[in-house]
Amino acid sequence: MPNTIQPNALLRGALVGDAAASGATGLLLLTAAGPLSGLLGLPAELLRFAGLILVPYAVFVLWAGTRPSLRRGLVLTIVALNAIWVVDSLALLASGWVTPTGLGTAFVIAQALVVGVFAEAQFIGLRRSSAPHLLAA
Repeated sequence: MPNTIQPNALLRGALVGDAAASGATGLLLLTAAGPLSGLLGLPAELLRFAGLILVPYAVFVLWAGTRPSLRRGLVLTIVALNAIWVVDSLALLASGWVTPTGLGTAFVIAQALVVGVFAEAQFIGLRRSSAPHLLAA
């Protein structure tokens, strides 16, 4: 398999969508951690920290999603980071470290599902993308 690929529409859309969702969520968590903490039953510090992670991640993924070609390893790194986010989100609920409200539990599960869908779409898009030199032939 080639090391460099030209992203197809699925991969590009999954990367840009991931960036948009991550950026919006990150900004929400950064700016409204206090009120969200009360609604979700999650520590404000945890919400702010998640926001601090998501905003630069969103910028990075948006950058990747707008490149004419990408290294496979870069896309696989993004897929892996998303998979880690899903596992960590579910582990947070199972750990007993937090006691979220019903809405908080639903929020954590819903965002984990969305991130998982992005990871799967990115992986499938990567597999379906072509090497740039093959397209020029």
